[in-house]
Amino acid sequence: MEYRHIGELTPDGTVYVNDDMGTLEAMVPPGKYATAHAPALLELENGDMLCAWFAGSFEGSKDISIVCARKENGSDHWEEPVAVSYDTERSEQNPSLFPGPDGAVWCMYTAQLDRMEGKDNMQFTSIIRRQRSFDGGKTWGEADVIFPQEGSFCRQPIQVLSNGRWIFGNWICTDSVNGLEGDPTAFRISDDQGKSWKLVEMPESNGAVHANVVELEPGKLIALMRSRFADFVYISHSEDNGDTWTKPEPTVLPNNNSSISALKLQSGRLAIAYNPTHVPNPQYGKVAWPGLRCPVAVALSEDGGKTFPMVRLMERGEGFSGEENTTNNKQYEYPYLMQGKDGRLHLAYAYKNRIGIKYVSFTEEDVMGSKRETVDCTIDCGPEQIGADRV
Repeated sequence: MEYRHIGELTPDGTVYVNDDMGTLEAMVPPGKYATAHAPALLELENGDMLCAWFAGSFEGSKDISIVCARKENGSDHWEEPVAVSYDTERSEQNPSLFPGPDGAVWCMYTAQLDRMEGKDNMQFTSIIRRQRSFDGGKTWGEADVIFPQEGSFCRQPIQVLSNGRWIFGNWICTDSVNGLEGDPTAFRISDDQGKSWKLVEMPESNGAVHANVVELEPGKLIALMRSRFADFVYISHSEDNGDTWTKPEPTVLPNNNSSISALKLQSGRLAIAYNPTHVPNPQYGKVAWPGLRCPVAVALSEDGGKTFPMVRLMERGEGFSGEENTTNNKQYEYPYLMQGKDGRLHLAYAYKNRIGIKYVSFTEEDVMGSKRETVDCTIDCGPEQIGADRV
């Protein structure tokens, strides 16, 4: 007996309905490039969507550059990517997209020197550049160096606070024997729409990187961060619009030393996309690189990040979950999560060991599910009791 195969996503950008998950999904066309990593998304005023990522042979190589694909409002497919950057001597990585005050789309990204003999990681040589598009991502202008301080790295876009202040989460990479042992978080802050900037450092933040700044209330911010120690997602608080920050503390969410993406939704809930895994016995202060970057989950919090009672796996991967066979999963990593003007959520991440970028669209309700229940097990939870305490 021969059976029909369930089809996979096609690399031509076609958007499909996933009836099982209730989502819209597509593989963004990878173009001519061997790998795709670290996507960023932006919805334009007319409803078009942009997706930028870094592409080339392998992360850290000098042929790595930024590309950007478009999906027109109402279209059922993503277009082929166009080149944004083109430096042949630096590895250009980690793009973020921001609607600038000049009417252009700003693409901010890192640019580090190519690998040297005997030194694989060159992030300590990185600077941060900007390129602008005045035609909705179809073409891009020349690069400007915005932050020339070597070691400057970024992942998330500039955030505009309720008082008009801009805050741009960075971390400062340092050269070390083992690589990426320092990496304290710092923020570039501007009160004049990017004409001038000041640097604010987060105390005792070595190893807490990829800061996602979220304004919970006017002037009250949190930063959710990836951990180099592959233990937990970390959180820091600011009560003064980012001028000072608390020492990062672990949340309840695991982290595998891979990127996360967080934002405040229109409903007021906090949402985060992440890989819900960590090393078996994490040690604070010890850098760890677990191979597992799967599955991809979205979690929701209603108390500013203290708890995340609603979680859904938006990417299941190959499904291996035992102690000795998780490495059979491919990598699904570096999620980027945003919310459109219509309330829909849009998620993008590196797909199947970076062969391309996967795009998923869904609603907040898709994450929550149709039912919510709790079981109070502070009392006897015998068979007759389970179900009686559900609310």
